[in-house]
Amino acid sequence: MKTTDVIVVGAGPVGLMLAGELRLGGADVAVYDRLPAPAGQSRALGFNRRAAESLGQRGLLSRLGELRWGPMGHFGGVRFDLGMLDEDHSGVLGLSQARTEEALGGWLADLGVPVRRGREVTGLRETPEGVVVSYTRPGGPGEERAGYVVGCDGAGSTVRKLAGIPATQWEPTRGMYTAEISGVSPRPRPIGERLPGGRMVVCTPLGEGRFRVVVHDPALPARPEPGALTFAEVADAWRRLTGESIDDARCRWVWACGNSAALAKEFRRGRVLLAGDAAHEIPPLAAWGLSAGLQDAANLGWKLAATVRGWAPQDLLDTYHAERHLVGEQLVRNARAAGKLYLGDEAMDPVREVVGELLAHKDAAEQAAGIVSGLGIRYDLAKGEHPLLGRRMPPGHQLTLADGTRTRVADLLRTGRGLLLATTGRTAAQAAQAAGGRTDRVDVVTGTWTTRPGTAHSTTPDAALDAVLVRPDGYVAWTLPGTADDLTQALDRWFGTAHIPQSAGR
Repeated sequence: MKTTDVIVVGAGPVGLMLAGELRLGGADVAVYDRLPAPAGQSRALGFNRRAAESLGQRGLLSRLGELRWGPMGHFGGVRFDLGMLDEDHSGVLGLSQARTEEALGGWLADLGVPVRRGREVTGLRETPEGVVVSYTRPGGPGEERAGYVVGCDGAGSTVRKLAGIPATQWEPTRGMYTAEISGVSPRPRPIGERLPGGRMVVCTPLGEGRFRVVVHDPALPARPEPGALTFAEVADAWRRLTGESIDDARCRWVWACGNSAALAKEFRRGRVLLAGDAAHEIPPLAAWGLSAGLQDAANLGWKLAATVRGWAPQDLLDTYHAERHLVGEQLVRNARAAGKLYLGDEAMDPVREVVGELLAHKDAAEQAAGIVSGLGIRYDLAKGEHPLLGRRMPPGHQLTLADGTRTRVADLLRTGRGLLLATTGRTAAQAAQAAGGRTDRVDVVTGTWTTRPGTAHSTTPDAALDAVLVRPDGYVAWTLPGTADDLTQALDRWFGTAHIPQSAGR
């Protein structure tokens, strides 16, 4: 029976991103997906700023072609101006999920990661050495042994169920219909048009004569039967709510869903882990779920790769649940709150007015923007006072290297390894000495700040930073000055001891 370090179940954006992160970290990985080919359905149209940064720090944004960035933000349909903020929180708009999957699939092909389609996982059997995965495929059933399995298989995850991981559920109360059409030109309503009785219609132009139409109506089934929706039903609902006819449109796909939500109580149980919608399901909302899932992948990939390679500290893999479960709790809470603002009936109008007045103030807009963009996340990584500690390292900040060339922090993270930056001669020597024996997992770079990082919410250089340790996912684990632990302690905490024991391995 073949042995693989990690099997990732699900070839959506989250599973593909995770597989790439694992491969960069040196793990042997394969992706399983039950579908024989990509579905081509673009349920998410873009992603938030932090997800874009994660893709950018792996050099993947260029694979997506020309991107459209959103200059306005909204929380639950209440708009606010991102331009008042010190830092750019804009996300990518109108990018089809199919295009994102295609780009990530090309990356995996370059990395030599196999995507095995037509394999539906039917069983998991954990052993002391790993997990035996049972599956069906057109050629008959099969089994494969892996060190770990990660379920990236969406809402209602099969992996989650097979592993016996319980989830907190929020039952659906209303439904929605979605279709991608061409051949007609309905009036655009990209942020949604609210109608009496808590109803709403959305029409998003996708380019090349294509449109995404969405119908929100409390009268629609909260628990639609999978695969039963027809385009005629979508067109009837659209005409009933808008007076417009889209009956003659060519329909590429339709989708019906409810507004249920779920949060797995464990993101890791033994050798089985969860990411994306399998870990935290929310109703469709501005690609929040996709964006959070890509961040799960960035957080988990290097930690799991370090574990199978044998250099991870004992509890490194446990930090995935510790860090991302809290984010999942906040995601579900924020999505439910935004959904009530977005789709509530006329009784919510006073609340919308108050929220709108609050979001006209910079501090409130900054808080809301941090939720929507993902830039507000701060992990508890170390004790210290530096404003960047636990936050993501601003990817656009530049260093001038000893040879005079300039480089961005994001470009230095493309290897998928940790990054230790030192900006004075003394700290450079100390950094090189402390990182010795870890050159397979930490890159040491010396230079001077061309654009010096300031606070997590500002580009003003008001916080000294002589040296900084950045995890592979882009988050700051140690600073000089500003962190209580010394550098060696931080390196041990996140990147293991300087010498790998001979007994370590897979």
